[in-house]
Formats: sequence, C-alpha cells, structure tokens
Amino acid sequence: MPEALLEVKELQTSFPTKDGPVPAVNRISFRVGKGETLAIVGESGSGKSVTALSIIGLVDRPGKVTGGEIRMDNRNLLELSGRQMRRIRGSEIAMIFQEPMTSLNPVFTVGSQIAESLRAHQRLTRAEARSQTVDLLRLVGIPDPDKAAHRFPHQLSGGMRQRVMIASALSCQPKLLIADEPTTALDVTVQAQILDLIRQLARRMGMSVILITHDLGVVAEMADRVIVMYAGEIVEEAGAEELFDRPLHPYTIGLMNALPRLHVHQEELYSIQGTVPHLLRLPPGCAFQSRCPAATARCRADKPELAQAADGHKVRCFHPAGKGEIV
Repeated sequence: MPEALLEVKELQTSFPTKDGPVPAVNRISFRVGKGETLAIVGESGSGKSVTALSIIGLVDRPGKVTGGEIRMDNRNLLELSGRQMRRIRGSEIAMIFQEPMTSLNPVFTVGSQIAESLRAHQRLTRAEARSQTVDLLRLVGIPDPDKAAHRFPHQLSGGMRQRVMIASALSCQPKLLIADEPTTALDVTVQAQILDLIRQLARRMGMSVILITHDLGVVAEMADRVIVMYAGEIVEEAGAEELFDRPLHPYTIGLMNALPRLHVHQEELYSIQGTVPHLLRLPPGCAFQSRCPAATARCRADKPELAQAADGHKVRCFHPAGKGEIV
C-alpha cells in the first residue's frame, strides 16, 4: 500500500436533536495513500457524505465532529483554527459536490469564480488569474475556454458545469480531491466523460482521490480500494479487485446482487429487504441484523468489531461469506 497522505482515526460526527445526539459517523478509521483512489460506498444515510464533510471541515451546524483525529502532513486537522482550515481547503484538499448549481454562484461568471479561488490562495494579479482560469478550463476539456469563462452557470450544460467545478477544485493543485457523487445528475455518456477526466487528472497530478458514491459500477471503474459503510460505520474494507471477487459482508453481497446484469434474465431486480435503521434506534447487536438473511442469535445480541479477514481485507461480521466466525 502506498505511503499515507491522510489518516482518519476513530472519527465521530454527531448531530444534536431533541431526542439525543445522532451519530452520523461512528468511530471510523481509514487511510488514503498518496496517488490512491479510495471509494466510500453505501446507501443514503450510511454516513458517506458526512465523512467527506468532516474531513474538509464543512459539517453543517449544529452538527460537529465530536471525536477522533484527521491527520495530514503530521497535523491533526481537527485542531486547526477556522482560518487555518480555510487555507488548507482548496490549496491542499478540494471537494467536488454532486450538484454544481448549488456550489456555483448564479450571479457571477464561471471564470470570475475560478479566478477568485486562485487569488485567494496564490499571489496573482487579476490578469494572471484570468489567464490561469482559461488554462484550467482548457485542461478539463471545455471548448472555447476564453468564451466559456465569461458565461454564467445557467448558460452551461450540466456536464460543462461539473467540468467547471473540477477546474475550480484543481485550481491550486490539491494533494487530495474529494468527489461526492460527482456524476449523479448527469446522463450516462457525460458520466463516463467526467469519471475519465477525474482519473486522467489524478494520474497526471499524482493526486489522491476520495470518491463518494452509491454506484458500484463507478467503483469498479475508478477505485484502488473500497470502504463500505452502513449506519455510520465501516462494515467492509478491501482492495477493489478483492472486494468484487470475494465480498464477505452480507450487506456488500446484497449491494452486488442489486446490480443489474445484462447477460442474466431477471424477472425483477434484487433488493435488500428493509431500510437503514434510524441512527437513534439501532437494533441491538449488529446494525445490519434486522435486514440480514444470515443473522443468528449471536448477531442479534453482540456487536461485531471490524476485524482482519485476509491480507488487506477487513469485515465487521460474525459470519462473513465462506469464512466461519471471526473471533
């Protein structure tokens, strides 16, 4: 595994409610290697996006990180001031959100918004920032970048707006790019183009990527390593090839079974029974036990730990596929 760029240790992020704090992210630990693409997958409500927002320091109030460490370059990012995090955000860690229209200001041209980001992190004149903006738009494959820089977000297609967001995220050559469902609102052809663009740019710049997605097809195409989250916890972690060849957790297997297959005749698509439990009303024992076809009395009574099942492959399950019990 490559040398670590980012290490997350026992991260806990909660949202206070009248019924008590909701543990959206519950003591998770992982690392991202230099130049590595790590995918975080799971259903809505599993804690994927809150994990990303915790790393970059953008958890919406009243939510807050209540425990753990996020280490990068021998610094715990959770101990930095708001001003210090603003310097890191964009220059060292950048994020692409799933809907660019909520991130781009509708009353400013896309070029002025990228230029503003450049000037916030680098000592550039207006002319230098404008020139670099056009270069960035050209880098992400926007036709006629000079003209595009003077357009407003609503004058661009969804795919072009997402390319603008990628250009903005890459403007200060960050070490880590977090992409939160970057292709959700796009059609299939444009999705493939955007994913290919992110992969090419990451390889060219030696950049690490955290890819947040629910789409296992995207994971298979993009990721070096995969984390599967359920109810705020990591339930499985493995190399991408290993995970697809030999998924161990019943939840991961369920996600795999839910993928449509062109070569198999299916009367109806498979779905995992039930829904993700409310985080304030988790069942006793394993959080997945109420939906798991393999659950036993032990699963309903005791909570499994994330344990090593094979080299580089961890699973939170008493009865992982084909393995017997992990003690």
